[in-house]
Amino acid sequence: MTDSQKPAQTGIKVIIVGTGFAGLTAAIECQRKGHDVLVLEKFPELKLLGDIISFGPNSSRLFRRWPGVADKLEPLSMRAEAITLKSWKGETIYTQHWGDEDKEFGIRYDGHRGEFHEIVYNHAKEIGVKIRLGARVEDYFEDDKEAGVVLQNGERLTADVVVAAEGVRSKGRKIVLGFEDAPKPSGYAVYRSWFSAKEIAKDPDLKHMTEGGDKHCVWIGPDVHFIAACMKKGQDFSWVCTHKDEADIEESWQLEAPLEDARKVLEGYDPVVQKILDKTPSPLIDWKLVYRDPLPTWISKRRRIALIGDSAHPFLPTSIQGASQAMEDGVTIAVCLRESGGPDKVQEAVAAFEAIRYDRVKSAQKTGEQTRDIWHKADFEAARKNPESMRLRREAWLLGFDAEKYAEDNYARTVEVLRRTGLQDTSEARKLHVPEARFGYLEYNDGDAAARKENVSVQTHAPAGTVAS
Repeated sequence: MTDSQKPAQTGIKVIIVGTGFAGLTAAIECQRKGHDVLVLEKFPELKLLGDIISFGPNSSRLFRRWPGVADKLEPLSMRAEAITLKSWKGETIYTQHWGDEDKEFGIRYDGHRGEFHEIVYNHAKEIGVKIRLGARVEDYFEDDKEAGVVLQNGERLTADVVVAAEGVRSKGRKIVLGFEDAPKPSGYAVYRSWFSAKEIAKDPDLKHMTEGGDKHCVWIGPDVHFIAACMKKGQDFSWVCTHKDEADIEESWQLEAPLEDARKVLEGYDPVVQKILDKTPSPLIDWKLVYRDPLPTWISKRRRIALIGDSAHPFLPTSIQGASQAMEDGVTIAVCLRESGGPDKVQEAVAAFEAIRYDRVKSAQKTGEQTRDIWHKADFEAARKNPESMRLRREAWLLGFDAEKYAEDNYARTVEVLRRTGLQDTSEARKLHVPEARFGYLEYNDGDAAARKENVSVQTHAPAGTVAS
């Protein structure tokens, strides 16, 4: 970033903990908006880890505002024209095409998490974001004048605001909640794999997945779904399998598992699925989905520390929104800090951030529960009569949203309410930002039915969990 491109400086010092997509988005946007930002990452080096990750149109528009980033993501992104939904036996139920969605909301980016992350990380460095690797945060602190962190080596760092973005086990949760909260097993886990598609292309029963453009297919069964994708013009293949799992979760939620474990879960599935397993290298990633009780607040008592992304609100994979909502958090807090006008008003900015984001995120989280139940509890006789009922819901309130513009347009009226109610009570300010879809997808908004589904969500779906990424 040249001197002529640098924004006016706000004088606001920000520490961001974590270099996931939430933390990097917050860092890039804070840099773009003139804040003095420092990012801390516990790992001494960053590696190309992970497999498929999805960014909806609501977050992809941010990539396109960062010079050069979208151009680098595009050749790495899956560009399937549709997703095919099948029964676990292999019967095609519904094919959902994406053309209209791309025209209405804009394109999305689906690809390898590590490859995408490297592009975003390098962009942050290119524009001047200061990043310290090997800086493990052990504690957070604040008073009325500043906030800070304590590193493993005892070093204390301070700023006007600290953003905790290091994931579901964030140590920032303790200062926000006032106590330690341990993750719980969700009852679900995901087997995951990413590998070269060369052997897939050689098999006469599988090569159709590598020909004629990228492919995306889901097999749906009782309490299990298997999603396979081929991308980069037939070069790479990825699959994930969500299934029931009752294992306890201790310090690690990402383990290795032999391929045979997935074979047991997928026994009796479509022969095409069996052949995909035959071509899959072992071991797999065994990714335990973990649950955190929904938080009453994401911000600390003195309004100088904020949780964002998975630190605040882990998502189920079936929402296809975890990464997107993390990015929305990052840009929103950067906007709020800029709109506050300077260091003496950052507490208002932190309170406004939570008020603007809270109910939108809450509703977006529910979409993951709803999609999972539509698939895992599928009545295939009913689905044959109404195939569209199995579709992925793609709604304007979620995908057509511009978090940056929304925060810019709504900051002043949010702060006006907070000044009247006091910064310790964001409940009235939150009401300004309840989305059109209050309980997940729009069809769940229907009066008493929505209330019943809300109760089911609390009583039944909460044990089924949310995801750590």
